[in-house]
Amino acid sequence: MKGSMIAVIAILAIISSVVQPGQAVSCGQVDAALIPCVSYLTGRGGDSPSPGCCAAVKTVKGMAQSTPDKRALCSCLKAAANNYADLKDAAAQSLPAKCSVQMDVPISRSVDCDKIV
Repeated sequence: MKGSMIAVIAILAIISSVVQPGQAVSCGQVDAALIPCVSYLTGRGGDSPSPGCCAAVKTVKGMAQSTPDKRALCSCLKAAANNYADLKDAAAQSLPAKCSVQMDVPISRSVDCDKIV
């Protein structure tokens, strides 16, 4: 009985070391990463995002690989967009393309995050 219990514990220890829990996307991380984009998104930074903004977009894209993380990222982006009354929707929607980043998650106030896969 003792030997089988030790074997079960050893197997569980091996499994838990192999299966890494996903890192949750936090809105604080997303907000902090996108600070360089605020001037562009609100129309005060010209017609093109800054290199720092584009680096931020790439960082944000890398935060979400799984569907739950993409949905969390979507919710964070939607909340961030709603925090800026002067945010230009066209600028937000074109930001990934202007930075040459293929985003799986749109930057929009009206997106349904539950439909993100």
